[in-house]
Amino acid sequence: MILENRTLAELQPGDTAELRRTCTADDLFAFAVTSGNHNPMHLPGEDGDDDPTTEAVAPSMWVGSLISAVLGNVLPGVGTLYRSQSFEFLDRAHAGDDLVARVTVLAKAEDGTVRLGTEVVRAGDGSVIVRGEATVLAPRIKHRFEDGDLPGLVVQRHRHFDALLERAEALPPIGVAVVAPEEPNSLGGALLAARHHLIVPILVGARARIEATAREIGASLGGIEILDVADHGAASNAAVDLVVAGRAQALMKGHLHTDELLRAALRKENGLRAGRRFTHVFVMDVPGLSHPLLVTDAAINIAPDLATKVDIVQNAIDLALSLGIEEPKVGVLSAVETVNPAIPSSVDAALLSKMAERGQIKGGIVDGPLAMDNAIDIGAARTKGIESRVAGRAEVLVVPDLDAGNMLAKQLAYISRAEGAGLVMGAKVPIILTSRADGEKARLASCAVAAIHHARVSAVPVRGLAAE
Repeated sequence: MILENRTLAELQPGDTAELRRTCTADDLFAFAVTSGNHNPMHLPGEDGDDDPTTEAVAPSMWVGSLISAVLGNVLPGVGTLYRSQSFEFLDRAHAGDDLVARVTVLAKAEDGTVRLGTEVVRAGDGSVIVRGEATVLAPRIKHRFEDGDLPGLVVQRHRHFDALLERAEALPPIGVAVVAPEEPNSLGGALLAARHHLIVPILVGARARIEATAREIGASLGGIEILDVADHGAASNAAVDLVVAGRAQALMKGHLHTDELLRAALRKENGLRAGRRFTHVFVMDVPGLSHPLLVTDAAINIAPDLATKVDIVQNAIDLALSLGIEEPKVGVLSAVETVNPAIPSSVDAALLSKMAERGQIKGGIVDGPLAMDNAIDIGAARTKGIESRVAGRAEVLVVPDLDAGNMLAKQLAYISRAEGAGLVMGAKVPIILTSRADGEKARLASCAVAAIHHARVSAVPVRGLAAE
């Protein structure tokens, strides 16, 4: 946008200008971080006065700052500097309100100062939120400025996981066999999910180590069942036995190697095989992305062949459907967006796309090969001339191999500040895989995803999601 000022000579009493702005939840978070004002009255989802409703009241100084945007951008515009500003706050704005900031020239002086009436009103009903007067030093020289090079701002907020938690907390908690929760992160994550009424944990492992860990983190194990099995392989088998007996509806990995847990789940007698390959799905909440992003397979299948990729795609579609994505758009990734026989992943991608067209993969729209840029960015897809219902809009990304998937998931986590819930699909029950590096949000979200998926396959109504 090109900004052009109005000089002191051009200004006349009665001149007026305004800008319109919608107050968003992200505005309130950004203001809290930049100002240091963490009053919960101004934070979405928080209750600041124990009434007990959440207020999300826009900070008065944030509302007042909208006036400075009119002064600096429009009237007088580029080159304007504040001398003084008075405020009288008459009402409150909230997240979701459309606001109009308006200034009117009252008088100007030869020393370059200009006095302006200022106000911010609610667009819907015209009620005045704040009014006052500003004195500014107006520019004397005509100037234009292009603001397109300003850095963007992405609020590091995980709204998709917040929504998943809300949905899962409305469901009955599921029984979860937690294997070897013998260090603070794994035990703490299970107990946190229990406090949020997502799971009823059964702790399977060395009782002495579990109890010592509970003392270390200051947690109570009162009312929680513990099966004392010291060996990790035996603990994994005992946890699978709980599922087979119907006492648990999911498994959760604690402080043990993934292959020990999966070996028990894959055993031929009384195991958890369900006719498909076990595949891993990350559900990523990427700040700034308007939907959850599923990445698969980044943890189990190292170099999957075409048959395994069919199961990878189908498992991911099934999970996406459970999460409420009505027709999941699956982008099969390669280094290029055209089929190249020298790049096997591009050939596999094309075959998977055709198999979906022929009904061999069901429930979603599959397209590939797609490169990462044109899978998730509509502008990149259009630049490449790709016309597809998936290109630029992918909700599921299928990677060529574990190397690529692991790198992608960790780039999203450590560079884009995404949170990732992890679930193994293809078994009779969901298997919750968490990493020692996972934070509380990721651990909670993993349990929430498992509970929501269990509800769908068990035909339990899920608030806000379409039951299948």
